[in-house]
Amino acid sequence: MADSERRARGLEMIKKVYAGDVVTPPEGNAFTDVMLEQLFAEVWSRDVLSIRDRRILLMGIIAEKGEAMTFGIQAKAALKNGELTPTEIRELMLMVAQYSGYPRAASLLAPLETAIAAFEKEQAESA
Repeated sequence: MADSERRARGLEMIKKVYAGDVVTPPEGNAFTDVMLEQLFAEVWSRDVLSIRDRRILLMGIIAEKGEAMTFGIQAKAALKNGELTPTEIRELMLMVAQYSGYPRAASLLAPLETAIAAFEKEQAESA
């Protein structure tokens, strides 16, 4: 497959994964080009695991690393895409606390609740 076709598939998938909230990186940056052509065109698009399954796995990895901002981005995308509910994401946090420790989980609570509040506000405004 030509790089332009992989990029187009990657662009389509990144929009789907992040519910259109992530700004698509411009072409010409090696890091973002490879990310789109490999991660999104080749990995996220595989049908062995659902996007929801991949999201839960990714959120667990991000939580373990303590990447609070990225966790919030993933939480909001999961909510907007209907992959997880606020209750399910909060339940995920209970697992994170048990396996990664309460201090790490606690650092994710503010970005998580911010994502939930933003999602709920968008839902109320579109109703």
